[in-house]
Amino acid sequence: MAVIDAVAPERAKSRDIAFAGGIVAILAILFLPIPAVVIDMGLALSIAFSVLILMVALWIQKPLEFSSFPTVLLIATLLRLSLGIATTRLILAKGHEGVSAAGHVIYGFSQFVMSGDFVIGIVVFIILITVNFLVITKGATRIAEVGARFTLDAIPGKQMAIDADLSAGLIDDKEAQRRRRELEEESAFFGSMDGASKFVRGEAVASLITIAVNIFGGIIIGVTRHGMTLSHAADVFTKLSVGDGLVAQIPALVVSLAAGLLVSKGGTRGTAEQAVMGQLGAYPRALVVAASLMFIFALVPGLPLVPFMGLGCLMGFVAYTIPKRLAEQREAERAKVAASEEKTRVEAKDSVKESLKTAEIELCLGKHLAVQLLSSHSELAHRVSKMRRKFAQQYGFVVPDIKLSDSLTIPPKSYQVKIHGTVVATQETRPGELLVVIGDGPKPDVPGDEIREPAFGMKAMWISDAYASEVKRGGFSPVDSNSVLLTHLSEVIRNNLPQLLSYKDMRALLDRLDPEYKKLIDDICPSQISYSGLQAVLKLLLAERVSIRNLHLILEAIAEIAPHARRSEQVVEHVRMRIAQQICGDLAEGGVLNVLRLGNRWDLVFHQSLKRDAKGDVIEFDIDPRLVEQFGTEASEAIKKRMKEVHTFALVTAPDARPYVRMIIERLFATLPVLSHLEIARGVEIKSLGTIS
Repeated sequence: MAVIDAVAPERAKSRDIAFAGGIVAILAILFLPIPAVVIDMGLALSIAFSVLILMVALWIQKPLEFSSFPTVLLIATLLRLSLGIATTRLILAKGHEGVSAAGHVIYGFSQFVMSGDFVIGIVVFIILITVNFLVITKGATRIAEVGARFTLDAIPGKQMAIDADLSAGLIDDKEAQRRRRELEEESAFFGSMDGASKFVRGEAVASLITIAVNIFGGIIIGVTRHGMTLSHAADVFTKLSVGDGLVAQIPALVVSLAAGLLVSKGGTRGTAEQAVMGQLGAYPRALVVAASLMFIFALVPGLPLVPFMGLGCLMGFVAYTIPKRLAEQREAERAKVAASEEKTRVEAKDSVKESLKTAEIELCLGKHLAVQLLSSHSELAHRVSKMRRKFAQQYGFVVPDIKLSDSLTIPPKSYQVKIHGTVVATQETRPGELLVVIGDGPKPDVPGDEIREPAFGMKAMWISDAYASEVKRGGFSPVDSNSVLLTHLSEVIRNNLPQLLSYKDMRALLDRLDPEYKKLIDDICPSQISYSGLQAVLKLLLAERVSIRNLHLILEAIAEIAPHARRSEQVVEHVRMRIAQQICGDLAEGGVLNVLRLGNRWDLVFHQSLKRDAKGDVIEFDIDPRLVEQFGTEASEAIKKRMKEVHTFALVTAPDARPYVRMIIERLFATLPVLSHLEIARGVEIKSLGTIS
């Protein structure tokens, strides 16, 4: 390890010396006479160096990855200019010896590119100068100027954005330092590119001057010094000068193209192939139109068929394959995302923190029951989804997802319903058998086990599914075990609605309101009622199975009473009066509301039990326990009697006593609604079932 550490600085030192030596060698070419063989090596190096620059510019992902480009451009320009001076010296000194006097590279270009005719060479050279000077270099210079200007103007805003992200905790100190360093490099790069583009423009002008000097100076030297005829001197020195210009101009054109690609990449990431071909090939319809146009050109008389037809077929084939390729890429990305999510889920499941989380609603199954339900999992999921949708329509908020799990700690054919991790119901079911609800009526004449139906506590019996047709003929409606389980689950959820309305659920309900009601919430919260107080009001309504679907009406009622009442119970009583039409409509059957009145005696008892302060507000409920017991007995008899007569009815009492009557009744009949006289909406037809007295 020590040897390696010692060798690395030595290598870096040797590279520094070699680089400095190369720069000195380029400068030496400007002043020292160079033989033709060395010039051939230098010209070949210039061409290779320019091609290397172009390839790097094509394959970098973003411009900053080639931040040394201005320096590289200066070195390449200096190399070409020094070689141009060396070839000028050689042409003027030995040009009278023939077209090969300046080296084989210049001779080869003079023969191959010019086809031995210097007029063709001059035309090609002028075209290359025009393309390089007026098209590529001028455009790249303008892009670099604008890029430098806008980059420098945007620096303060980008620095503020980095500071804001750092203050918000979105990034750490190291990331902020990296972004600031990248910002500094970006501004320095575009500023350098603005000046570096002038190198190529200056070189183009220098090439024109050099070729003119070589031609006219060579002719003069050849005629006056070496006795050449004017035509022979013009032919030799023009070929050498134009060949020299082409050898210098082709690498210059390649480097100019690299500079243009670099500055035109802008904010596009990826290689040039990805940026250009990926975006051009992302629109199959454009390729279809282009292919159609090629087919039309192929059929036009006078135009060649093969080129246009070939291009049309190629574009049509690419347009046909692109959608498939894009679909495959999307599928691969989805699979990758799904795998990543699954990996994250498994890691989270195995973590300690995951064990601290509890499901809001969980249905825990015994092993035997779990195996039986897994076979019909899709049907069960569909029915659970319908049940949640029904709750949303009926009560105005979406109950949480129901988690299915299995456990070895409960009997194989039993299940448990948990709310926030607490078991609230446990029941045994019998997969493969049917449940017949009997109630207080006669039993079916088939063998079976009598039980209490889990959802409502009614008498029922389990029978074999072989007796299904027989009990149906007897007027009974057998129910399968899955329906029994879901009905029980539904009733458990209905009894625990207040616990399932979380603060997050309430805020989601408020966020869905119209802007006018959001303004109303801003007016009353938190100045008159807190958000937790608002949640408490909604929970008290749900505790009595009052729907909160008309949330805007509830908010209006809260806004009316909130300045005058602080206790949630007082606010709820006012809200109930304001939504009386909804409450009565939900309880009415066929437009008729069945009511059971409290009776004068019990009205007086509850009224005398309410202790009030000086303002008349109820501060205490003081009733003799013997009266509570007596009231419970009489109320149970009266309510059970009416339950046999009608399906749905409500108990009606005085407004100030309603909460306390409800407090006693809910322990006897949890689902029986208790209304006050003020909650009977106008226009509702009432049918009295009698009184409790």
